[in-house]
Amino acid sequence: MGDQDPGNEGKKDRRENEVYKYSAGRDEIFSLHDPFIKRKLEPLVNKTQMKALLNKIADQKVFVVGDIVLDHYIWGDAERISPEAPVPVVAVEDDSYMAGMGANVAINVKSLGGQAELLGWVGDDEAGNQVASMLEQAGVQFDSFWKKKGLATLLKTRVMARRQQLCRLDREGNPDLYGLEDTESLQYLENELKTAKAVIVSDYAKGVVSEGLIHRLLELKQDHDFILAVDPKPSRRLAFKGVDLMTPNRLEALQLADVQQRAHEDFPAQAVCQAIWERHQPKFLVITLGPKGMLLSHEGKVSGIIPTYAREVFDVSGAGDTVVAALTLALAAGADLKEAAHFANSAAGVVVGKLGTATASIDEVLHFESSLA
Repeated sequence: MGDQDPGNEGKKDRRENEVYKYSAGRDEIFSLHDPFIKRKLEPLVNKTQMKALLNKIADQKVFVVGDIVLDHYIWGDAERISPEAPVPVVAVEDDSYMAGMGANVAINVKSLGGQAELLGWVGDDEAGNQVASMLEQAGVQFDSFWKKKGLATLLKTRVMARRQQLCRLDREGNPDLYGLEDTESLQYLENELKTAKAVIVSDYAKGVVSEGLIHRLLELKQDHDFILAVDPKPSRRLAFKGVDLMTPNRLEALQLADVQQRAHEDFPAQAVCQAIWERHQPKFLVITLGPKGMLLSHEGKVSGIIPTYAREVFDVSGAGDTVVAALTLALAAGADLKEAAHFANSAAGVVVGKLGTATASIDEVLHFESSLA
């Protein structure tokens, strides 16, 4: 062997530090078992498989347990600065409202063809009535049991000028008031989940989700054999193990794993997946990486990455809700992880092309799929 070129050796070192590779192709996923070799796998889902999956999804009853918010948008224009303070004056032109957090997850489940029921508190107030009305219009089951007198419905008001957010105003009560660990709430939960094919825990750290709640859901899962998915909030540091699916985004995954990523470094995929496995032992872990796609992991081992399908990105608000809804529906319908991720990726591609918290319908997903062919 001759002398090695120092420049080539440097390239080799950098290549061996890369954890994953990306594909620009629409139906490609690369194996990460050997992270230094791009190996194209078979196309994930063809049209026939997608239609069969959608037919099975229609039979899935998904319960969403989590925080509920009313998202209020004030739309207007700002052309001058206030004489009272150095802030813009917004001339209000319109108001719009959307049901967010766990409510948006449930609406996504219904929009994607599943059956959805939402479990979580709103107040017996105007905002709570608006959320309940939106859920009814969307076809999501939401029992009046979950409207509590004396409780303030979570309300987030965003002031928008020329599609730019100027500020956000939050109205919310003490998180302890929103918990579900009282006897009456747990009894309601236990009765309803007898018919569940899947349960999604949507944690936005507003009080509904707790360690005790997740542990009780894990016990009920043993009795009723449903898919249990958790969309986590890492700041909570909740201790639990054994759910079927976790769906953090890139930053949340790093926080869950207690792994640091320096600027300009590749995402430490295997270290993150292994650390989350050791702490929570989810059967499946799907980490959304924004424009770089979705990282898939099975029992702590990195299994692949799917590139993003989005063509235009206007707003990522609520995209994580769409992903967990689509993944859970597909897994409940019998899809494997790669098929479920493909479905979720297409649904997310629809949602990020819309402004504000949004959903994807079956027709939109099919149209999006056809546009990628």
